[in-house]
Amino acid sequence: MSRSRTTRWRPDTVTERPYNAQTPPAALAEPLTPTAAFFVRDHFGVPRLTPERWRLHVHGLVERELSLSYDEVAALPVRELDVMVECAGNGRSLMTPRPPGLPWEQGAVGCARFAGVPLAVLADRAGVRPEAVELVFTGADFGELHGRRTAFERSLPVELARHPDTLLATRMNGELLSPGHGAPVRLVVPGRYGVADVKWLVDVRAVAEPFHGPFQAEEYLYRGSRGMPDGTPEGPVGEIRVKSLITAPAPDTRLPAGVACVVRGRAWSGGAQVRQVEVRIGGADWRQAVLVPAAGRYAWAEWWYQWTPRVPGRRLLQARATDTDGHTQPMRAPWNEQGYGCNPVAGVSVEVVAVPDGEPAGEPDGARRPGGRPTGEGPGTAANGDGNCGTADRATGNGDRGGGNGDRGGGPRAEREGPHR
Repeated sequence: MSRSRTTRWRPDTVTERPYNAQTPPAALAEPLTPTAAFFVRDHFGVPRLTPERWRLHVHGLVERELSLSYDEVAALPVRELDVMVECAGNGRSLMTPRPPGLPWEQGAVGCARFAGVPLAVLADRAGVRPEAVELVFTGADFGELHGRRTAFERSLPVELARHPDTLLATRMNGELLSPGHGAPVRLVVPGRYGVADVKWLVDVRAVAEPFHGPFQAEEYLYRGSRGMPDGTPEGPVGEIRVKSLITAPAPDTRLPAGVACVVRGRAWSGGAQVRQVEVRIGGADWRQAVLVPAAGRYAWAEWWYQWTPRVPGRRLLQARATDTDGHTQPMRAPWNEQGYGCNPVAGVSVEVVAVPDGEPAGEPDGARRPGGRPTGEGPGTAANGDGNCGTADRATGNGDRGGGNGDRGGGPRAEREGPHR
């Protein structure tokens, strides 16, 4: 059940000035991340903009230059999409050695419902000329980078900019954008890392040559890579890599032996749909989880897997996603100099505890269906996905650390006992 209406959400602060914060782990379990919990990425501070004074300029290689007010943009046809947004540096803290940059854990991600005008509507109105190869987007925020003052600017190929799902968003989760999330208007480019989603957008210009601004050619680059399993070339970050999170149970949860529970989480991919999620308990084999279809082309998907722990001790629960292009999460974070695209197998370590003879086993939070029926009818049987193994207090990433015995779980058949790792 969603906690959004009863919980006072707040993101977890990473830096104060400029303000950067990540989505708290409990909010990652929500189908749509509450706006108040949604991660914030800010380079130079929030500019002071109001809808009354805001204008958007469209110029460069166009037939007709445009200067539009907020009301003029808001009056255009609106498209609404559920979009998973992830900072390219999400998970940087999992890399060894840790690259420079914000020490994101796994919370620089969220899924929101954005509403706005397809950028193609304005491109058509302006008449982008055939010789234009990119559109450059400029935010109202600016500051010093590498010893020089610069605005935040990023570019997109004209074809991608004109895609019907590339939006000039004015609303997020049914409400007007907040200042921290780019009000009054921001760009939303589904399937791309969040750096493409220029906030506080004030200028669009069509250019005949590839753009080489500092946030395009110096920052947000794959550089010095030590093996990219999915074949990603070095250069600017682009499509979001396939990834999963375990949202329940939380790390270090104590689970009673012999009690069925459901391991659950989220999975996503920018360039394709998630095709499957697999779960591994300790050293046992990978087993297929139940994958719930995503709410839309760009939303994250929920998955779940029933597990009945049998043997007391530490257990490492791991999850990996595979998308329809055949890309699967690697066991270790693919290292690069700036720490981008970190998508290793997800991992959470828990403690299975024995129940003394004569005492009721009890159940972890949420391990029973409504009506009091257990989540599984017996070892190795499928559950309906309504329960949890405890309450998610933290969702963690790199799944190549830890170990434990494999126990019996849901899926096509029960897990075998696996060796310690």
